[in-house]
Amino acid sequence: MGATDAFPEGAAPAGAGTSRPGGLLDVLGVAAVMLDADGRIALWSPQAEKLFGWSAEEALGRPAAKLLVPPEHVDLVLGLFTQVMAAGESWAGVFPVLHKDGSTRLVEFRNMRLQDERGQPYALGIATDQSVLRRVERDLALSVRLVAQSPIGLAVLDTDLRYVMVNPALERINNLPAEAHIGRGVDETLTFLDTGVVVSRMREVLATGTPMLDQFTVGRTGADPGADQAWSVSYYRLEDAHGRVLGLATSVVDVTEQHRAASEAARARRRLAVIADASATVGTTLDVDQTAHELADVIVPELADLAAVDILDTVLSSRRPASLPPGTAARFRALAVASAGSTEAVRAADPTGEIASYDADRLITRCVTEARPVLVARVDEADLPRIAADAQGAALLAKAGLHSYLAVPLIARGEVLGALSLYRLRNQLPFDEDDAVLAVELAARAAVCIDNARSYQSERRTALTLQRHLMNHRPPQPAGMEIAYRYQPAQAASEVGGDWFDAIPVAGDKTALVVGDVMGSGINAAATMGQLRTTTRALADLDLEPAEVLRHLDHIAGGLDPAFATCLYAVYDPRRAECKVAVAGHLPPVLVRPGGRPELLDLPTGAPLGVGGVTFEQTTVPVADGDRLVLYTDGLIETREDAIDTRLDTLLELLSEPERPLEELCDRLLGELRHGHDHDDVALLIARARARGEG
Repeated sequence: MGATDAFPEGAAPAGAGTSRPGGLLDVLGVAAVMLDADGRIALWSPQAEKLFGWSAEEALGRPAAKLLVPPEHVDLVLGLFTQVMAAGESWAGVFPVLHKDGSTRLVEFRNMRLQDERGQPYALGIATDQSVLRRVERDLALSVRLVAQSPIGLAVLDTDLRYVMVNPALERINNLPAEAHIGRGVDETLTFLDTGVVVSRMREVLATGTPMLDQFTVGRTGADPGADQAWSVSYYRLEDAHGRVLGLATSVVDVTEQHRAASEAARARRRLAVIADASATVGTTLDVDQTAHELADVIVPELADLAAVDILDTVLSSRRPASLPPGTAARFRALAVASAGSTEAVRAADPTGEIASYDADRLITRCVTEARPVLVARVDEADLPRIAADAQGAALLAKAGLHSYLAVPLIARGEVLGALSLYRLRNQLPFDEDDAVLAVELAARAAVCIDNARSYQSERRTALTLQRHLMNHRPPQPAGMEIAYRYQPAQAASEVGGDWFDAIPVAGDKTALVVGDVMGSGINAAATMGQLRTTTRALADLDLEPAEVLRHLDHIAGGLDPAFATCLYAVYDPRRAECKVAVAGHLPPVLVRPGGRPELLDLPTGAPLGVGGVTFEQTTVPVADGDRLVLYTDGLIETREDAIDTRLDTLLELLSEPERPLEELCDRLLGELRHGHDHDDVALLIARARARGEG
């Protein structure tokens, strides 16, 4: 009677009904044979036909012993049959059985006595091929051992994603015993993971049958809640031989060490990238403040959430800073502060440009006096007063969540210049020794740039002071001539100090106009320029011809260091309405006549001053009322990008514009021809002839 006969439609209990074969009994091919009290075959299953070869028609009603038992074992079998039927004892064992084809097979038997409703006894024999049974037993034992001893975590879940089996490896990985898994869902068990993602993956595999392999997962278990663990998890659907879905299997491999190694490698690459970035972006200018900002910007947010750069006040006020002995207070000037996003911790840092004094017990003071990093991996309440400037700053840092602090000294050429302070607020990892090593490397690179910038600014101030001192005489407005002038220093300290200009009254209402450029720069060039300028004024007072003045200057320059200079010396005589000009290797002046096109005067170039033994020529140029002479040094027109002819053409175009006051014209020329990054100073002198008595 089949299942559909046993239960009318709609009346079958839950789970009842037909199912496709594929279970363990089907694999074993279990046969059932029933014998009556006389040992004759009363029932014969299809599996028995397959196992023994006899059909039901051939087997039913025949004595089982004669049909299935070899002659030499008949008496033994009859004795066992009698024992089972008489005493009701079961018997189990392996017995050789005759197959219809005449061969003998070992069969695993289970025999027992049955009784019907009339009290008639029967013997039920359940049998399977011993070789098949042993293979199944071996496979099962092997599977159990393989699962139990595997170093890979394994689990089987049912279709509702409840754990059915976990192996010891998974117990260790999840830090949970098997009984904490069995019967429970994933979300109840794996509370240390994002179970929403895990369950979603499982359901997808269960629905589609497509495995998901090597899914990377990171979490923290109860065994080590302070450190991340990493696993590679695979999911695949379980089906029987006929495709019926049984559930889901997972395999879990602990890849924490590989994850940490990969993280360290990635961290090392990021550190190298930070160092490379710092090399390219820190120290792009010779400006102390800009360099400090570049350092802070490189560090945030890669290394810290907040960074502050402070320099010792003595560093900016002296050429070489004085070292601070341990146990002394320190005065700092705040140069730069950078933060990763908005945070109240910024208010705890000293405002840039301001000076603050820190006692000897402050961590930043210890950092500079001891010339070594100070690391507080985990900041507690007692540390805050030693980190912050005051009580309000300590409260702001606490509110912002400061949990780790690192200060490293800025050391260049063996001198401590200041300190770099780093704070971690959002980044939950504390600073460690590797962070300190990186911070020291960045600070060392930046300190050299800061020291260079500081030295540059000091030298530039010195050169400019000397330059201004030597040129502190303001040329007068001479009779018959209106003059305007500008001096603009170079942006680089080493290129300040070589250019000069002058307008000197000469006997007979004449005026000497001078521009010069010492071939060299810096303090020495400024000193040479001062000597040449002073000598020029003395020679002008003798009312010498321009060529004669240059000859004397050439002789003087030969004994100076640097020895060479270019110079243009012109004497304007308003009575004769002419200008005598001599040139020593200098660029020609521009003559601008009212209503006419500006022209570069075609003059003998001559050799620079200091060459010695050369002859200088002078040229007389008519200069009428309203004519303008434009004298300049090469810093006005020479650049590294453009040809000098192009720049001279630009100068002439600017001078072709409608006439404007001389002061405005000076500003116009400098504004159009000069740029903030120019590497040479410039002297500019514009003189306009005017009728005598014109004011």
